[in-house]
Amino acid sequence: MSLLSLMNAELAFGDTPLLDGASLYIDEREHVGLIGRNGTGKSSLLSVIAGERRLDDGEIRIADGTRIVHIEQEPELPEAADLRASLMARICEGRVLDEREHWALVARLEGSADRMGVALDRALDGLSGGERKRAALAAALALEPDLLLLDEPTNHLDIAAIEQLETVLARGPTLIVITHDRRFLDQVATRIVELDRGQLRSYPGNFAAYEKRKAEQLAEEAVQQRRFDKFWKQEEVWIRQGVQARRTRDEGRVRRLESLRLQREQRRDRMGAVNLRIDPGDASGRLVAELDHVTKSYPNPDGNGRRTVIADFSTIIRRGDRVGLIGPNGAGKTTMLKLITGAETPDSGTVRLGTRLNIAYFDQMRAQLDPDRTVVETISPGSEWIDTGTIRKHVMTYLADFLFSPRRANSPVSSLSGGERNRLLLARLFAQPGNLLVLDEPTNDLDIESLDILESTLQEYTGTLLLVSHDRAFLDAVVTQVIGTDGDGRWRSTVGGYSDWQREQKSRGQAALDATAARGTAAPRGEPAQASAPGRIKLTYKETRELDAMPDRIASLEAEQSELHARMADPAYYREPADKQRLDNARVQEIESALLQALERWESLEAKSQGR
Repeated sequence: MSLLSLMNAELAFGDTPLLDGASLYIDEREHVGLIGRNGTGKSSLLSVIAGERRLDDGEIRIADGTRIVHIEQEPELPEAADLRASLMARICEGRVLDEREHWALVARLEGSADRMGVALDRALDGLSGGERKRAALAAALALEPDLLLLDEPTNHLDIAAIEQLETVLARGPTLIVITHDRRFLDQVATRIVELDRGQLRSYPGNFAAYEKRKAEQLAEEAVQQRRFDKFWKQEEVWIRQGVQARRTRDEGRVRRLESLRLQREQRRDRMGAVNLRIDPGDASGRLVAELDHVTKSYPNPDGNGRRTVIADFSTIIRRGDRVGLIGPNGAGKTTMLKLITGAETPDSGTVRLGTRLNIAYFDQMRAQLDPDRTVVETISPGSEWIDTGTIRKHVMTYLADFLFSPRRANSPVSSLSGGERNRLLLARLFAQPGNLLVLDEPTNDLDIESLDILESTLQEYTGTLLLVSHDRAFLDAVVTQVIGTDGDGRWRSTVGGYSDWQREQKSRGQAALDATAARGTAAPRGEPAQASAPGRIKLTYKETRELDAMPDRIASLEAEQSELHARMADPAYYREPADKQRLDNARVQEIESALLQALERWESLEAKSQGR
């Protein structure tokens, strides 16, 4: 059943068309990921669907009785005594409820708040951005919408909260979500819709399937445009050949050339890409930082005692290391950055910094930006030129690399969007050489294409990198070491990216369960336990058969996974029923989980058989 139909939609912001004859159809139970460049009109489209904004032209049809709930990027919570009262005021706004409806809504709110990890008795003062976002999401789910519209729901959320949200939405209502989190889209979306130059283009499957099809489409589009330009230039040469050509030319060919000129003028070429380059400058010493049994704590907000955020942690960071810091909001990631860079001193333990360090710091709060200055003044105060390593550029050319037009370059910082401020801070940061690059949540508000470019740039960076991010795909693509928290101020290092850290977490958790089980089956008092035989440990008959069958099981899962991915990447797949697409997407996720469990189990059985 179709919930939503958008036909020949026209919407403009000033002279810029956001929707240019665009069409979109949403079926019941679909989970649609809406992607596109910052400023292309994604949020405006959600506002149109929510009934908060009107189209300039075109038509939108919504099925009768459809309950639509829209959660904006920065949801507002009404002032109230506590979070429960605030959320009830938000979801009851403009509605009159009888007593039975009121208490039913309270019960649903408490249930959704529990699923989202929201404490309803909290005061509004002191709530973080992530806590406010989770609270608004809980309120939206309590309304039991038929169509849920989410604008950047993962912003301000830590990894645990993002994964929790994925689980809730996978079983949730029809969904249109704007997000730059590619791993989130892979887990949640059954279809990707891209808003590009005023048009809405649909791709079946999750984000991974979209990437493959999009690359093929861009290649085809480039070929077509080259052919068009070649033909257009040939016709322009023909029309200018002089008296002989004018005598022989026919009016039909002249009209065709006029049509080609109009098409050429109206064609909106693909916007340029952000051009990033980081100059590492002179190399630092081999040692960047050494932390030896470091502890750091802060007074509790209520004045009673202190909270330890880092307890007895030791590590060594060397030149060229690429370190990702992960953990829940408030766990102490920014504090860890400041200790490593010498911006703060520990309560106990020692921090030894290396030599020749030139630190470039990206602040997630964007405190380095003066809102009263223009973009140009922020980048190059008092000069028209930017020197980046051996390259000198005019400031306007340099800002164009970061997608700032000359008109936008003279705007005050206060008028910029969140994504533009992030690009501006990156432009300012990369204008100076730095052999120790510190990035605290650089991915917030960046569109997916800018994220891809930032990833590539960081992969080529030859200095040392310290990165705080909740973007799992970004961490996997960029870092080679993770420092993560186990809670209660305990931190540890893992070689690899986020996925490696997650696997180790699961392995440690399973080892703890196995140890508990082993203690529960210890030999009774008075009966000596059998000594472990050195070397290989004999597996049980069942375990031996399981180990022998494991390669075939993994091969079977991988074959099914490949078949599903190939089928979902077929352009004709979009015509399949929405229920079929949803089931296929759910099966893909099941296979990924089963493969991970099978690989971990295989490793566990191998280790046991070899006495490890």
